[in-house]
Amino acid sequence: MTNSAHYYYDVPSLPSQEIKECDICIYGATPAGITSAVQAARNNKKVALLAFNRHIGGMTTSGLSATDVGNQHVLGGLARRFYREIGAFYGSKKEQWFFEPHAAAKVFSDWLSDKNISIYTECRLQGVEKDGNRIISLQTEKGLIFKAGVYIDASYEGDLMANAKVSYTYGREGNQAYNELFNGIQYGAKHNFKMFVDPYRKPGDQFSGLLPGICEIEIGSQGQQDTLIQAYNFRLCLSSDPKKSVPFSKPSNYDPETYELLYRYIYSGVFDLFGLTRKIPGEKADHNNWGAINSDFIGGNYNWPESDYRTREEIYQEHVNYQMGLFYFCATDPRLPEPVRQMTRQWGLASDEFSATGNWPPQIYIREARRMISDYVLTEFDATGKTTPEDSIGMGSYRMDSHNCKRVVHSGRAINEGDVELSPLSPFPIPYRAITPRRSECCNLLVPVCLSTSHIAYGAIRMEPVFMILGQSAGIAASLALDKNSVVQDISYSDLEQRMREEKQFAYEPPELRRVRISLETYSPSGAETAERITLPLNTNN
Repeated sequence: MTNSAHYYYDVPSLPSQEIKECDICIYGATPAGITSAVQAARNNKKVALLAFNRHIGGMTTSGLSATDVGNQHVLGGLARRFYREIGAFYGSKKEQWFFEPHAAAKVFSDWLSDKNISIYTECRLQGVEKDGNRIISLQTEKGLIFKAGVYIDASYEGDLMANAKVSYTYGREGNQAYNELFNGIQYGAKHNFKMFVDPYRKPGDQFSGLLPGICEIEIGSQGQQDTLIQAYNFRLCLSSDPKKSVPFSKPSNYDPETYELLYRYIYSGVFDLFGLTRKIPGEKADHNNWGAINSDFIGGNYNWPESDYRTREEIYQEHVNYQMGLFYFCATDPRLPEPVRQMTRQWGLASDEFSATGNWPPQIYIREARRMISDYVLTEFDATGKTTPEDSIGMGSYRMDSHNCKRVVHSGRAINEGDVELSPLSPFPIPYRAITPRRSECCNLLVPVCLSTSHIAYGAIRMEPVFMILGQSAGIAASLALDKNSVVQDISYSDLEQRMREEKQFAYEPPELRRVRISLETYSPSGAETAERITLPLNTNN
């Protein structure tokens, strides 16, 4: 199969540089970028919305169709309007949380038709000009220069934030950094191997080398800091209707040995490739990662946050080839049991989605990359209700959720590490200070996606509905800063809260929905969320 999906490709430069002036420049046409733009346009601000390539809508229009919504009752403003308009697309008067990618694209396209919004595609950030702590201009590779009063970094990577020399981190803090319990290295039973699987190329022979997909890095100890990133994948839009699907094809550099560990796992008695395949309209499904070995390319994304665009393109293609090859392997490898191959062949890529990229979703699922470090770092104490900031701009309500970060060998068997799934005690407020850089670093930038949180707290925020909420609040705040001729750190929270209320945003949990808080010290997950631990040495480098 010739893959037509790309993260980065060459774009011709303009004959000469062109300067575009606007009130608010938004880098990243993600859902947060879109709601920022729509809100700013409502406030009669001239907006430039910059898309990295031709794709608009981030993950919401790229296969993430089964929405991870958390508590829908704290979803207000444009976020709720989006899901209502999705419902209207399908003839309903209610919100609809599961939808086809093209339905989401239609809603966003309608929103962005506002005359105050100018969309610029294939705009790759090249540099930032600053005067002291103020951004003066944003330069793109193809020669466009954007000058604005306020900038919003709505990218999944935080590239504008980083180029503006704002402090950030990536990876996982150790628990001791913020006195947390579930940060850092975490070994648990969820999405791990249910059966013993030999990790060596020659079974039983550790000197024969490790199978592909197993990381040659230290095991580490529970709660320890590292720089690893939770795994990425693509959210494939599948169909089981032969008339509406495209069979899984063989990638150009296919190597069945890549899936030898999966082969052994299947023959141990486990096949859960379709363990999280959720139905959406149009006789389609949203496929996501589930179990020990699936669509998450564990270990393949470590260099993504800090890499240049061409290196990211290489990483992107490695993810495409891994995931495309995974389905091809399960559908065709003659060594596999026929029921496995038959089950896989029942599915294919939906033939009426993502036509420009060969029915493959264009946006890689960047679950986490950089995270800003500002004057307020949101931690698991915020996500579990131990603190209540006074400057909330929206609420998170999803569980603290991290996918696996590495696959290693322990006691002669393959194990995964990094998965955490802890249900929230109740919705929690997200402070304005978490999207605002330190004043000394930048006074006219807001960061609603790569905001200031710890790794584990970010897991409760990193969902598309929350990004829509934070994006809209950023649009309000940016407009206020311009109206008051103020730096973003100095806008009046009472003014911001009033504007949010007018837009039907929930800054705090409505009293009628508030539940009893449970202290972090006595809290432990239960039922399906139980974080059963694999016994490991407290400190080991083996």
